[in-house]
Amino acid sequence: WTEAILLGFQHYLVMLGTTVIIPTALVPQMGGNNEDKAVVIQTLLFVAGINTLLQSFFGTRLPAVIGGSYTFVLPTISIILAGRYTNEPDPHTKFLKIMRGTQGALIVASALQIIVGFSGLWRNVARYLSPLSAAPLIALVGFGLYELGFPSVAKCVEIGLPELILLVIFAMYLPHTIHRMKSIFDRFAVLFTIPIVWLYAYLLTVGGAYRNVSPKTQFHCRTDRSGLIGGAPWIRVPYPFQWGAPTFDAGEAFAMMAASFVALVESTGSFIAVSRFASATPLPPSVLSRGIGWQGVGILLDGLFGTGNGSSVSIENAGLLALTRVGSRRVVQISAGFMIFFSILGKFGAVFASIPAPIFAALYCVFFAYVGSAGLGFLQFCNLNSFRTKFILGFSVFMGFSVPQYFNEYTSVAGFGPVHTRARWFNDMVNVLFSSKAFVGGIVAYVLDNTLHRHDGAVRKDRGYHWWDKFRSYRTDTRSEEFYSLPFNLNKFFPSV
Repeated sequence: WTEAILLGFQHYLVMLGTTVIIPTALVPQMGGNNEDKAVVIQTLLFVAGINTLLQSFFGTRLPAVIGGSYTFVLPTISIILAGRYTNEPDPHTKFLKIMRGTQGALIVASALQIIVGFSGLWRNVARYLSPLSAAPLIALVGFGLYELGFPSVAKCVEIGLPELILLVIFAMYLPHTIHRMKSIFDRFAVLFTIPIVWLYAYLLTVGGAYRNVSPKTQFHCRTDRSGLIGGAPWIRVPYPFQWGAPTFDAGEAFAMMAASFVALVESTGSFIAVSRFASATPLPPSVLSRGIGWQGVGILLDGLFGTGNGSSVSIENAGLLALTRVGSRRVVQISAGFMIFFSILGKFGAVFASIPAPIFAALYCVFFAYVGSAGLGFLQFCNLNSFRTKFILGFSVFMGFSVPQYFNEYTSVAGFGPVHTRARWFNDMVNVLFSSKAFVGGIVAYVLDNTLHRHDGAVRKDRGYHWWDKFRSYRTDTRSEEFYSLPFNLNKFFPSV
């Protein structure tokens, strides 16, 4: 239990990065102050705890943390820039109105995953997934987030780089040097390195190292610039509609639904990676579909509580499973307990949330790489001597990087995406879909794999399809009960097929 609690706390620390970074970027643009930012972070943390518990008990039952997602940032920024909010003079009123608009869009967008998941529609899609089409999807889920890695470390390299180096030393070198403490360094490298570098950053801050640098550098490097500890209340329980009644706009809802669809595809890859790291059998399509349905419920809760962001599987926590080699459902449930506990006790949670972002970025360099490597691992089931395999693999990965790069470059120069019609909602939908590397690469690989000479007997083996035959139905593998059966005998009422 002691080990499980420490591992659970480690998962909580790792997911804090995204939980803090997204509201820190969005809330000031909405017009919110430090108090608003602290409450949004508390709410996102609280709902993440609930969603993680729901997913581990009733969803896929995998040790997957469900937290904030960068996929939903683009449509949220579109809502912030909407014309109906620009004339509001009072910043706090503007913040409340934008938050209510985001809530309405999330509530509508949640219906997509709820319907697609619980109806079994996604089960039918997942049955045609092979190791060849899964490999680019999972690889890009991890490698596609490279912009959040070293570029963010370099924003305060004197803090980020030591964290990255120490993490590699503690996790990879020390276990093989000090054999008696192998399992300790293996499993708790994050708990060892974060306090060391955090203390170092604090000493630099109080020593005046950042006194005469630019405000931007101070924001990234100093340990007292987040404004969270002063802005957070001592005790506060987030509750539904805390910002007021949600408002609904059809265009904003469509854009958010596009983000929900992208999150659905990305989470499919993430769930498969988590099952791999947790040493579970490949996910039966019906269980995957059930998990997507519960993820939709999570997005609905995001909309009801007002987190300002949607939910998906936390990629960094999936990578932590690989680093610790502990794929325990109980550990993730304990981490959800920490999320809920520290979201209610605001001041205590704010202390941990004030860890400088470059420290988290250093963790991402390792964790995102692990998830990407899980995708490459599926190539062992494919025939890499086949030119069909080479084409699908190479073309999907290349397009997965190339297409979003074009969309992002165009947007950064022009201020709007390549698709720029009078229908703003349509622009947002297309721009959201094609800005995701995992979505583009995964869809290209899936379509090509299921249309190019699919019925050829040799091709079936080349794509590794036969390796997953046993797991395409819940009942054809006896171990499905061990990993994926619902608790409290709920399988009687909600059978998997």
